[in-house]
Amino acid sequence: MPRPVKCRKVCHFPNVLEFLPADNTEKKAPIVLTVDEYETIRLLDKKGYSQEQCAVSMQIARTTVQRIYEIARKKIADALIDGHPLRIEGGDFRICDGQSNNCSFGECYKQEIYQKYAVEKGEGIMRIAVTYENGQIFQHFGHTETFKIYDVEEGKVVHSEVVDTNGSGHGALAGFLNALHADVLICGGIGGGAQTALAAAGIKLFGGVSGDADKAVEAFLNETLEYNPDVKCSHHEHSHGEGHTCGEHGCGSHSCH
Repeated sequence: MPRPVKCRKVCHFPNVLEFLPADNTEKKAPIVLTVDEYETIRLLDKKGYSQEQCAVSMQIARTTVQRIYEIARKKIADALIDGHPLRIEGGDFRICDGQSNNCSFGECYKQEIYQKYAVEKGEGIMRIAVTYENGQIFQHFGHTETFKIYDVEEGKVVHSEVVDTNGSGHGALAGFLNALHADVLICGGIGGGAQTALAAAGIKLFGGVSGDADKAVEAFLNETLEYNPDVKCSHHEHSHGEGHTCGEHGCGSHSCH
């Protein structure tokens, strides 16, 4: 009987999910790098962790890290040398929410966020996060410097505050929202990688929204929020289709708990 695979903790989720070679005229099959494989590359090659430190951060054995790392390096080499697209998806992982005492060796901002908001959120509270700048919905999720957080009980906002993201960007923001125990995100443009990370964290997304943040939350609670279920975003352009309302999709305050 095969041994069960231990779920690997990842603190960062890639915002770009597919890398294409400059010349892909042959339409070669993509090589799939799993999210946990991506995390070992990020920790070992980008951050300079030792294999022991990587194992502690991901909460797996060092031998498992070594095996994952070897597989990941081989995939990246094959993609670069043979000109295959590299796609990042899947794997056995969970997004870090800051609950771990050894998360990033005591330097994880999510720990402070988790310790505060895990206590403050009651069972009957729905927490809505909105990308926020000067009262408006900030239009690029990956560059968000602050979120406005709304706690909702029985269809009414009972508390709100602005929270700094501590310089997090793109892939780390889904973990930030997970540490906040957010149930819903309202934002403007958002990339595919971030959308996947939010889905993995169980956070419902309402993208393609603009205008006043407070009014957007009010519209959400009234099931009249216009949003784009197919929202996409890149660094320099946003693609927003025609608005859809929460009422049409059954995503109002009752079904988003």
